[in-house]
Amino acid sequence: MGNKASQKEINAIKDLVCDEVDARASMLIEASHAIHANPELNFEEHFAHELLTGLLEDEGLSPERNAYDLDTAFEASAGSSGPTVAVLCEYDALPDIGHACGHNIIATAGLGAGLAAAAVAEQMGGRLRILGTPAEEGGGGKVFMADRGAFEGVEAAMMVHPAAGDLVRMNTIAIQRLHVAYQGKAAHAAAAPHRGHNALDAAVLGYQNVAALRQHIRPDERIHGIFGESGAKPNIVPERSSMEWYVRSKNARTLEPLKKRVLNCLEAGAHATSCTMTHDWIDPYYADMVDNETICTLYAANAHRLGRDPIEPDNENKVVGSTDMGNVSYLVPSIHPMIAVAPHGVPIHTPDFATHARSETGDQGVIDGAKIMAMTIIDLWADKQTIEVAQDEFREAIEAS
Repeated sequence: MGNKASQKEINAIKDLVCDEVDARASMLIEASHAIHANPELNFEEHFAHELLTGLLEDEGLSPERNAYDLDTAFEASAGSSGPTVAVLCEYDALPDIGHACGHNIIATAGLGAGLAAAAVAEQMGGRLRILGTPAEEGGGGKVFMADRGAFEGVEAAMMVHPAAGDLVRMNTIAIQRLHVAYQGKAAHAAAAPHRGHNALDAAVLGYQNVAALRQHIRPDERIHGIFGESGAKPNIVPERSSMEWYVRSKNARTLEPLKKRVLNCLEAGAHATSCTMTHDWIDPYYADMVDNETICTLYAANAHRLGRDPIEPDNENKVVGSTDMGNVSYLVPSIHPMIAVAPHGVPIHTPDFATHARSETGDQGVIDGAKIMAMTIIDLWADKQTIEVAQDEFREAIEAS
C-alpha cells in the first residue's frame, strides 16, 4: 500500500479484518470454551498448546510447536516484509479456581487477531508474529521466551486481558516471589517442650511482623504470604516450617528496599525462637508495565468503533496486579489493555470471574478483543511513522524508568 495508506483504505482494511474475525467467530468461541473446560497450570498447558497450534495449522500458518525450548510455547508468522508486530496469547489457569483470570479469552482473542491480521499482512506490507506464551501465573514464560530471542526484531507487542471494565491499561506493579524455610528442633510437646525450637512459631512470628509492616508501606506496594509446611502432629514441636510470599512494588527500583524490609521481618521470627531461616528469591521477577501511549491511543480508538469506551483506571475502576508482559514492555513498545467481560465490581481471580469467562459476555470479549487488536495492527502497518513515534516514545519511557 506504499509508505502511508489513505484513511479510506485503512477503514476498508479494518472492515475486512473484522469480517475475518466474524468468519471465525464460532471456532474462536469453541476454542475459548474448550480451554476453559480444561484448565492447566504453569508449563502444563498441553491441551491448550495442541488446540491453538492445531487451529493455526488448519489456517495454513505452520506454527512452531514447543518454541524457544518450552514445551507449551508456540510461534507462528505471516508477512514477508515491513514492521513486525507481535500478538500474544496466554492460556494457563489458576489452582483450584481454573480460568478465574480469563486466559481462555486472552488465548482466543490473540488467535483471532493474529489470523485476521495474517490474512492482510502481505497486502499491508507488514509482518506478524503470533506467540503462545505459557505460565503467566507465576512461571514467567514470556521472560524465558524473551531471553531466547522471541522478541528480536519485534517493533510492537500487544495482548488484551479480560476484566470487569474496559480500561486502557492495567495498574501493574513489579513482583518477586520468595520461599522461606525455618529449621528448629523437634521435641515431645508434652513431655519435653523445653528441648524444642518451634519452627512453626518462627513462621507465625515472621508472618505477624510482615502484617505489622503492611501498615507502613507505600500505597502501590503489596505483600502476601501463605504457610506451606507447618509440622507433623500437634504433640511434636515442629522442627520445620515454610512459607511462600509475593512482594510487589511500583517498579524494580522500589522493589529492592521492600524486599529487604520483608526479610528483616521474617528473620526476626527465627531469632525470637532460636531457629534458623533460609530464603530463596525465585526468578524470574516480573517488571512493571510500561504502556506505550501511542499504541494505547490507537487501541482505544478502535475499541470505540465497536461501541466500547476504554477509560483510564481510577479509584473505582482499576485492576492492580503483576504480569510478565511488564518484562516485554521493557524490550519493545507494548500494551496490556483490559476488556470488559464481567459486571462492574467482579474481581479477577475469583470463582465468579471464572464463570463470566465462559459466558456470553466472555465470548463477546473474545470477538471484540480480536477485532480491536487486529485493527490496531493495521494502524501500525498502515503508517510506518506511527511505528517510529511509538519507538521514540518507548525509548524515552525506558530511559525515564
